[in-house]
Amino acid sequence: MTQVGEGHETAADEAGPVLTFGAPTAGEILAERYQLEEHVNNDSAGRQVWRGIDVILRRAVAVVLRHPGGDSATEMLQAAVAASRVIHPNLVGVYDAIDEEQRAYVVREWVDGESLRDLIAANGPLDPARAIAIAHSVADALTAVHATGMVHGNVHPGSVLIADDGRVVLADARADSSDTVEGDVRAVGGLLYFALTSHWPHSEVRESALTDAVRDADGNPAAPRSSRPGVPAYLDDLTMDLLDRRVAAPASDALTAELGRLDAAAAAEDDEFEDVGPLRFMQSGGSTSSEPSKTAPKILIGVGALIVIAIVGLVFGIRAITGTSSSDGTNTAGGDTSAQTPTGDGGEPVTPLPEPKKLELTADMVRLVDAPPGDRTDADEAKLTVDGDMDTGWSTQTFKGAPNFGNTKEGMGILINLGEARALSEVRVFTSVPGVTMDVRTGTSDPGNSSKGDKQLLKDYKSLSDEKPEKSTGNKWFYSVSDSNTKYQYVLVFLTELPQSEEGSGYKVTVNEIELYGY
Repeated sequence: MTQVGEGHETAADEAGPVLTFGAPTAGEILAERYQLEEHVNNDSAGRQVWRGIDVILRRAVAVVLRHPGGDSATEMLQAAVAASRVIHPNLVGVYDAIDEEQRAYVVREWVDGESLRDLIAANGPLDPARAIAIAHSVADALTAVHATGMVHGNVHPGSVLIADDGRVVLADARADSSDTVEGDVRAVGGLLYFALTSHWPHSEVRESALTDAVRDADGNPAAPRSSRPGVPAYLDDLTMDLLDRRVAAPASDALTAELGRLDAAAAAEDDEFEDVGPLRFMQSGGSTSSEPSKTAPKILIGVGALIVIAIVGLVFGIRAITGTSSSDGTNTAGGDTSAQTPTGDGGEPVTPLPEPKKLELTADMVRLVDAPPGDRTDADEAKLTVDGDMDTGWSTQTFKGAPNFGNTKEGMGILINLGEARALSEVRVFTSVPGVTMDVRTGTSDPGNSSKGDKQLLKDYKSLSDEKPEKSTGNKWFYSVSDSNTKYQYVLVFLTELPQSEEGSGYKVTVNEIELYGY
């Protein structure tokens, strides 16, 4: 029985407790109230999860402990306090949050059951109806969380618990400044994908105990139907749309309403479940209702028919007018096909762009840019940002005093020379921690791999964005290039502010990987 404390876990440490100083023991009573009964497991952050007893109320509880407490436990405790204010049948109840300085712990509801992760590991992929039911419960819980202005930040197969009585509960909120409402919603797509295929679609910076999804040459996960025949087409599309950041994510209440419609259809064995039509997100209107109108398909068909009739009438009307106004009689209806070819502002034909592809980057294409004054001691690590390995990367030194490199320089970055000018669609940067301020800059040449060259480069290169760079809100930072007609050979990913180091002794980050997508 797994009651993990954090979803994004590595494999459990089977050797025993991680805590050394202040390590708990079976039978110990915390805060004169919570008696520890059994050590269940450890999560990736080194926190222990125990099954315990509230000796006052005589009920089972889960106790999540970490060492040390104090400032380093602030995020865990604040998330627990915030979660305790939201009462919902699909959210695990949080009872207490205590800081003893040498250690801190959160006391929450004990759920008799297992995590979605362990359920899939033991039984394989779920049938579509059950996958929908679980995703619906999680989305409903997120709707309640988001309605309070909070973010959960830890929607994962390890934090979704399936109780023995069938109840689905979302546990262990972990939200900090790097997490977003959109991230929560897209994570539901990850749960659907995992439930349908038993594979995890997200590329995580840290090692994951979950089996990775089957991926194409560009690293994108294959659609569930390609590995699991029988997944309804609509459910397949919904899952992939939630995972695709190029597709706008719905609000959590809209997703709840859509999954509620599917859940009800599946439970009733309604024929509509196999052929449910277009997305209904727009019908929620911000409401959390899970009962959209049953007449919606007819309305959509009727509106569609009217649009088709109007277009046909417009086309024939224009042709009739142009035909009668032609002086030589050659411009008859059906004689002008110019409208069938897209054109640019000058009337020239426009060829639609193909799907963007991940560009191949090699070690000889990248170098470190260290704004003067800089000692360039870590220059040989630049190649690790394009080696395809999320466990390696370029690490900055630890800077004291201020996040902007200790007020010592303009910044640092990685310059990429593509060898030839290429049209770009997206730049992706994967970092060890969130909270990095960076942007993408371009220029026409590399003035030289030296301090003098870097100084000239920063003077000449211009940012692709007109907006002031903002801190990254997660370990994955995506920048969409809006101008697909301009080509670039030199691309600079430039960091201007660093997050606090994990040790808390200054400011530092590791850039694990940089990816460019283009044509």
